[in-house]
Amino acid sequence: MKALVLAGGKGTRLRPFTHSMPKQLIPVGNKPVLVHCLENIRDIGVTEAGVIVGDGHEQIRALVGDGAALGLSVTYLVQEAPLGLAHAVLTAREYLGGDDFVMYLGDNVLAGGIAEAAAEFRARRPDARLLLAKVADPRQYGVAELGPGGRVLSLAEKPERPRSDLAITGVYFFTPAVHAAVDRIRPSARGELEITDAVRDLLDRGHPVTAGEYRGYWRDTGSVDELLDCNRAVLDGVRPGLHGQVDAHSRIVGPVVVEPDARIVRSHITGPAVIGAAALVTDSRVGAYSAIGRGCTLTMAGIADSIVLDGASISEMSGLTRSLIGRGATVAGGAGGHSSRLLVGDDAGVEVTAS
Repeated sequence: MKALVLAGGKGTRLRPFTHSMPKQLIPVGNKPVLVHCLENIRDIGVTEAGVIVGDGHEQIRALVGDGAALGLSVTYLVQEAPLGLAHAVLTAREYLGGDDFVMYLGDNVLAGGIAEAAAEFRARRPDARLLLAKVADPRQYGVAELGPGGRVLSLAEKPERPRSDLAITGVYFFTPAVHAAVDRIRPSARGELEITDAVRDLLDRGHPVTAGEYRGYWRDTGSVDELLDCNRAVLDGVRPGLHGQVDAHSRIVGPVVVEPDARIVRSHITGPAVIGAAALVTDSRVGAYSAIGRGCTLTMAGIADSIVLDGASISEMSGLTRSLIGRGATVAGGAGGHSSRLLVGDDAGVEVTAS
């Protein structure tokens, strides 16, 4: 089995952050979302991964390289434009050859991994197997109706009257039969080749199509709030480890990771939280569900439930929560600034003064 990982797309809902980086590289738990995806693929025994890239491919290549550090052999496949998930399969056809494959959307977080789903696919080998998750409003998703034994009875894309509350997640398993289905479908009303249409084609022609409910945490990181929710889920599984320096005047409570060369000085850190390598936290309070990136500087700061990307600096700013601070950004509180939430893009400078 091979893997096809989709890491193209514009990420318009995550601007301004995606003006300067692909959305798949924004970290949760101090690790890029794309790396979480690739690790889940490695953990099911897949060693060959084709990564679909578009704009921003240089940054993805610089991070992942040939994949060896992740235990993978990675091949990059350039998609001319984001023309649909089935178009990505078409783009990768020569690479995939006659192999079964798992298709994984590179902006999805499945915190519990995909081992159970992979085992089900390998045991029964239907021509398509979907991962489903219960959602509050299935009208916003592709929806599957299931019959006995996990057999898919019907599929609908964003239906007004859903037949179930089971949404299609960003992980699919296919045999090579999907390639003929992709050839038979036509672009949708939005001008894209939809993978749901390809799966429906298989279903209509009597091919075995099955699905199972994913009971772990799943989320598409398409917005800032979804990213922060994913960050919380990933940090819930953090294993504490103090590898940097924590002085005698600081207090660590709960599961906290202090990465190598990070320094905690006269500060209070409440886990789950991660302090990145070479970060410096001085006279500050870092609350639960915070991920502070590598080389960040926090001085007289207070932050919780937030993501701070590599190289950012926060000083004299308390009360930050549900915030996302970009790479190399500078946030200053002036005369004791206090704010509940900030969204600051890469390399931006923000000063908030007390009112």
